[in-house]
Amino acid sequence: MARKPSAPAPSQDLSIEEALGRAYAHWNAGQADQAELFCQRVLAVWPGQADALHLLGVMAHAYGNLDLALQHLRKACQAPRAPAVYFSNLAEMCRQKGLLAEGEQAGRRAVGLDANLVAGWNNLGIILQEAGKLEESLSCLERVASLQPESPEAHNNLANTCKRLGRLDRAEVHYNKALSLHPNYAEAHSNLANLLNERGRVDQAAEEARLAVDLNPRMADAYINLAAVETARGRDGEALRWLDALLAFAPLHAGGLAARAQALRRLDRLDEALTPAKRAVEVAPESADAHNSFGLILQAAGRFDEALDAFERAFSLPGLAAENALVNRAILFMEVGRKDEARAAFERALEAFPRSAQAWFNQADLKVFRQDDPDIERIAALLREEGAHSFADRMALHFTLGKAYLDSGNSDLAFRHLDEGNRMKRSTFTFDSEATGQWMRRIAESFSPALLKTGKGAGEPSSLPVFVVGIPRSGTTLVEQILASHPQVHGAGELSYLQRLVDGIGAYPADVKALDKNALRRLGRDYLARVAPLGQGKRHVVDKMPANFLHIGLIRLILPDARIIHCRRDPVDTCLSCYTKLFTAEQLFAYDMTELGRFHRDYQALMAHWRAVLPKNRFIEVDYEAVVADVEGEARRLIAFLGLTWDDACVRFHETRRTIRTASLNQVRQPIYKTSAGRWKAHARHLQPLLAALGMDDVR
Repeated sequence: MARKPSAPAPSQDLSIEEALGRAYAHWNAGQADQAELFCQRVLAVWPGQADALHLLGVMAHAYGNLDLALQHLRKACQAPRAPAVYFSNLAEMCRQKGLLAEGEQAGRRAVGLDANLVAGWNNLGIILQEAGKLEESLSCLERVASLQPESPEAHNNLANTCKRLGRLDRAEVHYNKALSLHPNYAEAHSNLANLLNERGRVDQAAEEARLAVDLNPRMADAYINLAAVETARGRDGEALRWLDALLAFAPLHAGGLAARAQALRRLDRLDEALTPAKRAVEVAPESADAHNSFGLILQAAGRFDEALDAFERAFSLPGLAAENALVNRAILFMEVGRKDEARAAFERALEAFPRSAQAWFNQADLKVFRQDDPDIERIAALLREEGAHSFADRMALHFTLGKAYLDSGNSDLAFRHLDEGNRMKRSTFTFDSEATGQWMRRIAESFSPALLKTGKGAGEPSSLPVFVVGIPRSGTTLVEQILASHPQVHGAGELSYLQRLVDGIGAYPADVKALDKNALRRLGRDYLARVAPLGQGKRHVVDKMPANFLHIGLIRLILPDARIIHCRRDPVDTCLSCYTKLFTAEQLFAYDMTELGRFHRDYQALMAHWRAVLPKNRFIEVDYEAVVADVEGEARRLIAFLGLTWDDACVRFHETRRTIRTASLNQVRQPIYKTSAGRWKAHARHLQPLLAALGMDDVR
């Protein structure tokens, strides 16, 4: 009778089984060195022994050596009778490394070997979730929750997939179920914070994220989610603080590095942002999120081809960043004026992700909607899906439909959606209209004729900078485009450099009086040091930050030879145009008609002060309506104001190819059109709060 041969013993004293038993006993007792020694004894006489390899892999993973852990687990799973749990563990380690395809294969093998392995279904469900195969993930995780209904982890994981499927109500139910089973479950608190933030409940979200950090100070996702809450509040400096705290104990966390890069980008610290963005890709080369984040930084840096490659790479990888990558790719084409390619890119994004609110929102700027446009109903259908989209996405869809109905002539429906979109946005921040008005009055009082006379001759003499200021949507982008079409002018876009100088002064405007001539000149030099390299030898660089109208007095003191161009437009047309836009940068005054009108009146009062105290050879005003009526005449006046000889390219400004990142990026790439002048009158009955705040008579 044939007998099964015995396994070789690792020593004269112990069998394989005894050595493995001792290895596991030492590991369970926290004696890793002894456990490893017995595993190595087994492998010395049986190199492919699966149990020893598996234990070594588990140990390597526990000590943070993921690469070594994967090496051991892969070998263990090559054994002819490797148990299902080994494949399940390999799947999870592959997921942590970003190897989703390999992880999925191992996960499917695990549940194929043992259909009752709960951990196998759980790990496979999470991998499928991260790979974007959400319906399959849902099926796996529903099975886990049904097998373990009292498991908080099962409900947490199921909630994650429900959230990514857009089933936000159901996701919140399962997060709360997980927390009812385990109130101190840090991961569920962190995930719930992420969900609440997306639903616009930022205060609750902050509480949950902070609790998660308190419960587990080394949970990376909790710091990332807390940073996201601060970003939603418009507090990118605070977001950066939390991300720095994360990277202090996990310096190679790819998600933390990518999030830090985005926070720095929003703070306009682009040179600093490139380093963590690039590092995130190096740390996690198979992470779609890391490549998408890197693409955004490259895009902001004007490195078009590299950004395009990064977005394509992100789309090619498994994960949930694919949708964002395709939308970002389309926006990139739009910013550089390649409209046909932008349209094709949005079509590609919507073909792959027909429910993408961000694709619909951004694509809307490229088209004029007609009454019978089928896209209107498609967008409206998305909004009818209750609980299926995040707060931010629903808000964007309301603004999109508002534009669509304005284009197609349905004022009633347009303002139904615009009012709701603006209400949602206004609920996400605090803004004191009265305090803002008082602050503007203090600015006028501080920069008195006496102060400006005292400071005469101070500052850094340079005619390089040109400041284009005004309320957003008043024609600032149009004026910059006209100027930037001249071969001796560089349009730098909306720079934050001046605001940074203001932030460094202290109490503004009160502390300006304490600045002596040396300090004023130093501020001027600091500004020029940042701006001069952008010009690449051209005579003028245009800083088109509209809000610099607040700091015209400071400009006069630190850069006495700078030119300042104030763009004006009919107040109601300007405010209506603001009200129809969901701005990328924060314009806190723009989302309530009464606040919008009051802000405009305070702005007009401040501009009247600047008009009275500034010399005519340094300050000029341009009316949008005048440019529309006589583009060449106004363009010639602007070029003469800069001391340049005329160039016909300034009239053909719509042909100028340059990156534009404002809400007007598509309008300035077409010849002047007159339909926007007096636009508000067709919608007067919907604008009564605005008209009242502007001090206008009731117009219906």
